[in-house]
Amino acid sequence: MKYLLLIYGNQEKWDAIPAEEWPAALAKQEAFNTRYRESGELLGAYGLSDAVLARLVRRENGAPAVTDGPYLETKEYIASFYLLDVDGQERAEQIAADMPWADESPVEVWPILHEAP
Repeated sequence: MKYLLLIYGNQEKWDAIPAEEWPAALAKQEAFNTRYRESGELLGAYGLSDAVLARLVRRENGAPAVTDGPYLETKEYIASFYLLDVDGQERAEQIAADMPWADESPVEVWPILHEAP
């Protein structure tokens, strides 16, 4: 079964992390990614750019209409996402709890519908 893990954040949150802490934080995250890639459970892990670079695309009169995003007015936005292929929801939740940032911010776990029972 496939699951999507969503990590939320914002530029203010990232800026609050002292520069000298970033190398260790990134190393923890890369160790997490490596562990679950090697187990075959992590299909992909992707960070997203800052929300000011997001765009909304609609179709108006048959032509693309592009405006600044993100869609929701929110303090935090999706900062990264992880695609898992695991035995079930319990395993997805175990991996989410192992995320290095999970002690500071929750990780959303979403079943991928075409894979869900």
